[in-house]
Amino acid sequence: MNLLQGSLASTRGLRALALAAVSLAAGTAHALFNDDEARKAILELRTRVQQSEDAQRQRVEQLSTQVQDQLGPLRRSMLDLNSQIDGLRSEIAKLRGQNEQLARELSETQRRLNDQAQALDSRLKPLEPQKVALDGREFQVGPEERRQYDAAMGLVRRGDFTEAVNTLNSFLKRFPASGYADSVRFWLGNAQYGKRDYKDAIASFKAFIAGNPEHPRASEALLALANCQIELKDVKLARRSLEDLIKAYPGTEAAQAAKERLNALK
Repeated sequence: MNLLQGSLASTRGLRALALAAVSLAAGTAHALFNDDEARKAILELRTRVQQSEDAQRQRVEQLSTQVQDQLGPLRRSMLDLNSQIDGLRSEIAKLRGQNEQLARELSETQRRLNDQAQALDSRLKPLEPQKVALDGREFQVGPEERRQYDAAMGLVRRGDFTEAVNTLNSFLKRFPASGYADSVRFWLGNAQYGKRDYKDAIASFKAFIAGNPEHPRASEALLALANCQIELKDVKLARRSLEDLIKAYPGTEAAQAAKERLNALK
């Protein structure tokens, strides 16, 4: 369009120049030429101006045709581009919808997995080892191990010594390396003492003391051992056990009780 505007401006300039020349020629014709010569000059100038205008008009038409020829493919390209943009927008909207759906499905899947994991944890938790503290010690035990120990101690507390002895012996056979083992031997001796199986009680207390002489209940076990010997009328061994108790565990309540028992044996 700039080329067309430039051509038109050029044409208007030539026309104005021709008019100015005609006016000038008309004003000076009488001085320089006769009338025929002036008319001839004017006609020639008009012819040249017309030819120039025709040439400019043709040039403008050519330029206009060229511009139209160039704009046609450009318009088609723009239409194709707009169509492609519309298609891309539609595809993007479709993909956005799919992404939102996938995000919802992923969130739901994660929620289900979390629920399943929690349910699995709740089922496995009772089967996992548990930390327990007993007689100043901490150790890991299995669920069944703890259940049997608690059951045996319940029998001891109820005074069902016969069943308690059976349960405690079964525990030691099934869980010989258990952290409960020392406590089981101690209470096994007490249960045997309770059912007047003094010889078996003596064996249990000796095994308990030999296995863990630093156990917090070792002094109690030694005192119970002496009591079993007293029940069996073995005063000599009972006295020796009481003396060993006072020597090994001075300052304990069991040692104080041992002193009283020694005085009673005199």
